[in-house]
Amino acid sequence: MNKNNYNVVGVMSGTSLDGIDLAYVNFTSSEGWSYKILAAETVPYPSEWQEILAEAVHYDDIRLKQLNDNYTQFLSEVISEFLSKNDIFEPDAICSHGHTIKHEPENGFTFQIGNLPALASNLGHTVVCDFRVQDVELGGQGAPLVPVGDELLFGSYDYCLNLGGFANISTKPNGERVAYDICAVNTVLNFLSQKTGAPYDMDGEIAASGELNEELFEELEKLPFYGLRPPKSLGIEWVSKYIFPLLERYENSIPSLLRTYTEHAAEIISNELRDTSEEKVLVTGGGAFNDFLIKEIQRRTKSEIIIPSAEVVNYKEALIFAFLGVLKLRGENNVMSSVTGASKDHSSGVIFFPKG
Repeated sequence: MNKNNYNVVGVMSGTSLDGIDLAYVNFTSSEGWSYKILAAETVPYPSEWQEILAEAVHYDDIRLKQLNDNYTQFLSEVISEFLSKNDIFEPDAICSHGHTIKHEPENGFTFQIGNLPALASNLGHTVVCDFRVQDVELGGQGAPLVPVGDELLFGSYDYCLNLGGFANISTKPNGERVAYDICAVNTVLNFLSQKTGAPYDMDGEIAASGELNEELFEELEKLPFYGLRPPKSLGIEWVSKYIFPLLERYENSIPSLLRTYTEHAAEIISNELRDTSEEKVLVTGGGAFNDFLIKEIQRRTKSEIIIPSAEVVNYKEALIFAFLGVLKLRGENNVMSSVTGASKDHSSGVIFFPKG
């Protein structure tokens, strides 16, 4: 399908469990790629799905298979409603990330639900999905995958920093694109905020009201992951194994835990910036709206922190997974080995066509 104009839907569900991001995007290729978001929406997860997805890492194979079927049906309904609401009748493809349940590249394993052929059959449209598995099979981390979009759509920035469930960064220090996960962000902040009855810490106000626990801050700094060289990636298993038990050892108030972890994340993130005033850092993901977190990052670096339009902040990942699908349809590489550590650049994902 090598043409110069594509209308596709990107679908992304992140580990923070905020909801499913959908973006209907037009991509055109002439001298480089350009994009226009035509429609976008976040569909919040119902509480029962939040609970299921949070617990699914502990499911056995039989329960995971049933969950995969059920989630694919749920995802089909969400996408169908989005298509109908926005009068999208003939998209070139639906490009879906699915939802990550387990990500263990060190064991040669990653698993995202919702990437079944039934998705194409239910929707009646071509589906491009399951973007991570092939990279892991080629020895890569299976993440991050967004840097291809950073390179081809947002290449004017020195860094692309995403503050979602995890913070990840993409940059070109020596003329070659590298990207990697930095630390957990909203997976931890939302977990703590929910203990106060709030779904998340609006503007970082709860964290700002707390006090820094220096002992906990220092313990967090010593986590071995931070000393690893890229490529490297994180999953919810890491948070469950290292972060949550550490937080539980302290009897601090939730505001103080939030402040300490927010400042910790800001410290770890700022350590990855080259710290010159000429450097421009594009910040997206839900954490871009956390004023306290952004202030703490900016306080620690000379680099210019740039927060784009709310549309780009909210839907950059859905936008880029739509773009990954376009590249897959064209048979072009959409994963960089310099980023993931795979044995070669490759065109990842599978294409499902509707029956009939």
